[in-house]
Amino acid sequence: MARVKRGVTAHARHKKTLKKAKGFHGRRKNTIRAAKAAVDRSMQWATKDRRIKKRNFRALWVQRINAAVREHGLTYARFIDGLSKAGVEVDRKVLSDMAIQDAAAFAAVCAKAKEALAYLKTGTPGAFEAAVR
Repeated sequence: MARVKRGVTAHARHKKTLKKAKGFHGRRKNTIRAAKAAVDRSMQWATKDRRIKKRNFRALWVQRINAAVREHGLTYARFIDGLSKAGVEVDRKVLSDMAIQDAAAFAAVCAKAKEALAYLKTGTPGAFEAAVR
C-alpha cells in the first residue's frame, strides 16, 4: 500500500484555525496549539452569545417602549395588557422602532391600548367595539 503524506491537508487545517484566531493576542494568534484551544473556546462563547444577544435586544426594546409609553400616562405592563386585550399584535421590535421613528403612530397605538383598558374598567357594553372600529 502506498504511503500517504499529509502535509498539505495538515497545513490547510492549521491555516484555517490561524485565520479564525486572527486578532487574538500573544501566542494565541500564531501558535497552532494555543490558537486551536482559543478558537474552540471562542466558538463556544459565540454559540452562547447568539442567544444572549437576542435577550439583550428584547430588554432594550422593552426599556424603549416603557420610556415612550410613560409619556402617554401608562406603564409598560399596562400597555402590553391593553394591546393584548385590544387584539393588536405588534412585536416589541416594531413597537420600539415606532416609538423612535413615528411618534404619531405610536400615540395611536397607545390610545388603542388605553381604550381597551378603559372599557374593561368601566364595563360599558359596546364602547370598546365602537372604539375599535
